Amino acid sequence: MTMKTTRITVSEVGPRDGLQSIASVMPTDAKKRWISALYDAGLREIEVGSFVPAAVLPQLADTRELVEHARTLPGLTVAVLVPNLRGAEAAVTAGAHKVTIPLSCSETHSLKNVRRTHAQMLDEVRAIARLLGSLPPSQRPHFEGGLSTAFGCTLEGLVPPRRVVELAEALIAAGCDEVGLSDTTGYADPAQVRSLLRAVWAAVGRERLKGIHLHNTRGLGLANALAALDLGITTLDASQGGLGGCPFAPGASGNIVTEDLVFMLEAMGLDTGIDFAGLLAARAVLAAALPAEPLYGMVPLAGLPKTFVQT
Repeated sequence: MTMKTTRITVSEVGPRDGLQSIASVMPTDAKKRWISALYDAGLREIEVGSFVPAAVLPQLADTRELVEHARTLPGLTVAVLVPNLRGAEAAVTAGAHKVTIPLSCSETHSLKNVRRTHAQMLDEVRAIARLLGSLPPSQRPHFEGGLSTAFGCTLEGLVPPRRVVELAEALIAAGCDEVGLSDTTGYADPAQVRSLLRAVWAAVGRERLKGIHLHNTRGLGLANALAALDLGITTLDASQGGLGGCPFAPGASGNIVTEDLVFMLEAMGLDTGIDFAGLLAARAVLAAALPAEPLYGMVPLAGLPKTFVQT
């Protein structure tokens, strides 16, 4: 990997994955300020919410308004999660640039998370692909299939790699533009990250898998991110302050902390396009809006070293 010539996209998932996992409901105006502050810091892909019923996740009931706000920020890829065709229809109407549908490799988790089997979820994917295919190319969101619990499940335990590969192939065949690997439960280790990336790439091609979603539940988040980077992954999900997890997977806590990830990447000489001072300013907006929620991160706690120079 050539230093400062490879742009690494840090995709901020805090407004969706982070906020869905806490009891507090962040006010909509505060969410808008946070998203704008993240944008001002240089983030250019932000998952602003999820089109799920408000009764299921009241924390995300204002996703449409957030998409509309985020679309006013030039050059920002506005991403959302959708669980089904109805959610995708809402995402298209709101104007999202990227939609991700989660397909849990653990069918037990799938039934808990979206109340659908693998076959039913693939039917939803096909229906969404037909919807998106009916749109003019300029209005067509990028369509990602997120392979949840790809590295193991708190409900089923071992998830065979062959199943992950087969589901990746099925998602592409059903109409997804790409797939992403998700360590929903924080079970992954660097060797497993390398092995599974290679296996999925061999099946669907490197151009169909560019991003990975990792958790730091057992302290291996950055180690796993580095393993993925070394193989050529160019998009890494992260959540400011380490907010998030999965409300339907017991014990699945701890997204990678955006601040720590950006520091690691920039310290290595990789280009994120993110200004660290701006990132800390965005963290202050988040902390003011959710004063009762703990925020994590080693770099915000210790501060930047005197040797750190961001170009």
